[in-house]
Amino acid sequence: MTTTVGDFVVQRLRDWGVAQVFAYPGDGINGIVAAFGKADDDPKFVQTRHEEMAALAAVGFAKFSDQVGVCLATSGPGAIHLLNGLYDAKLDHVPVVAIVGQTARTAQGGSFQQEVDLHSLFRDVASFLVDVTVPEQLPNALDRAMRTARADRAPAVVIIPNDVQEQEYAAPEHEFKHIPSSPPSRPSSVVTPAQDEVERAAEVLNSGEKVAVLVGQGARGAADEVRATADLLGAGIAKALLGKDVLPDDLPYVTGSIGLLGTRPSYEMMRDCDRLLIIGSNFPYSQYLPKPGAARGVQIDLDGRAIGMRHPTEVTLVGDAKATLRALIPLLRRKEDRSWRTKIEADVERWWEVVERQAQVPADPVNPMRIVSELSRRLPHNAIVTADSGSATNWYARLLRVRGNVRSSLSGTLATMGCAVPYALGAAFAQPNRPLIALVGDGAMQMNGMAELLTLRRYGIRCVVCVFHNNDLNQVTWELRAMGGAPKFEQSQSLPDVSYASYARSIGLQGIEVDDPEQLGAAWETALAFEGSTVLDVRCDPDVPPIPPHATFDQIKDMTEAVLRGDPDAWGVLRRGLHTKIQELLP
Repeated sequence: MTTTVGDFVVQRLRDWGVAQVFAYPGDGINGIVAAFGKADDDPKFVQTRHEEMAALAAVGFAKFSDQVGVCLATSGPGAIHLLNGLYDAKLDHVPVVAIVGQTARTAQGGSFQQEVDLHSLFRDVASFLVDVTVPEQLPNALDRAMRTARADRAPAVVIIPNDVQEQEYAAPEHEFKHIPSSPPSRPSSVVTPAQDEVERAAEVLNSGEKVAVLVGQGARGAADEVRATADLLGAGIAKALLGKDVLPDDLPYVTGSIGLLGTRPSYEMMRDCDRLLIIGSNFPYSQYLPKPGAARGVQIDLDGRAIGMRHPTEVTLVGDAKATLRALIPLLRRKEDRSWRTKIEADVERWWEVVERQAQVPADPVNPMRIVSELSRRLPHNAIVTADSGSATNWYARLLRVRGNVRSSLSGTLATMGCAVPYALGAAFAQPNRPLIALVGDGAMQMNGMAELLTLRRYGIRCVVCVFHNNDLNQVTWELRAMGGAPKFEQSQSLPDVSYASYARSIGLQGIEVDDPEQLGAAWETALAFEGSTVLDVRCDPDVPPIPPHATFDQIKDMTEAVLRGDPDAWGVLRRGLHTKIQELLP
């Protein structure tokens, strides 16, 4: 049987160890789709409900597998729909390869149906971008895309016109202007900085009395080394959102998230420290880091382009976090004065007491903080948690207590809505035996989540999708109040009401409705024990404010003025805000 270009694409993906491709069909990729059929669905063609969801699922797979995620879309609108997920991969530094169809070569340039300038479309997002116009070009193009995606931790795009997909495959010849390719491989090189730079870093850290550590996703493979470093230095450890699962929250010196969605211990540690060690993080909000001149800094990052962008670090170590810390640790002196560490641990203990009290503040009908608080008490130690963008992100960042081997992630830099359910879909293929939980606002659920429930059902995936059901685009509502000094604008912020649990039941999933806070614990237990997918539909109060523990006077002033200016929920906002904030003042 003749091997077509489409057949070779499928075979080469299999050679690379790709077990599934997240995709949506279209005639621009008919040659490749047919090849999947001839290959007995190996790799598996995972059909999402939309190309954007395919790209986001590929991101989720890559985040939770440490492998390249692969997505596939047709020409024109299919390619355009991929774009949001590919930008999510670019900004969160995730390896994804997109294979995209294109109009036949004979029709290009003639304004043919679904003809789009794909190079203009993908130029900014792709680390590697290539058109395959003859079969001989294919091995190098696809192999280089896989290698570049992994090396750059970024998207790569391979464009294959639909007439090329159906041509007979021919390998490149050993001749001028033909490019050969090597077999698929997975490089394992470890980058370490120069020894004299490591010694300079040790001098900076040893000379401090109050050391703070900030970890991001780049520190995930170096958890033991991070703990050893912090123990020697008597340091506390704050976590950027993408590094939330680097260390468990039951370590007494882990201060939790940092930034607008962060904790008071993280804020105060950064404010008061005299040394800062940043490991694998490109946390963008420098106002939450020490003021320039207040703390000498050391930064470790595998990507030299991310060094020194957020804080004027004195020593910058370009290298793998694990290998670099292993070189650094023997040079560190144990700090005998543990008063700084003792204070941090007391602050952390106090913080968890405060947020647990805040989660118990009465609301109408359910306090959204309590949703995550009740989950944290029951969170399986091998769970994967995905969080969407919106007000649910606040409660995920502050209240979810990561324990054991829990993995978690969200759209950290792009902050795209509608990512949590497709992330969970990708995670299900990355680590199929782990419990999955997606925390989703009702805006994101209406945008993408409801459709992708069908995909969860189709592939028999076990996942709890918890919907924060408040009929409000709540994060933007609070941003209007706190940052713009504007009251809630009903026409833009209010959502149509729908029973997400009823919808789940209508498509064959388990649906649980909760409108009483006392039902929450049992509802979580029922959902987590179910063998299929569950939608946990919790009606929660939109007036519970996500007030940062370090809110500025101007933010509180703007919010109060906005409420008094005619906000439709004025009384509820003031009452919930007062009850929540006062918990920080109680002994």
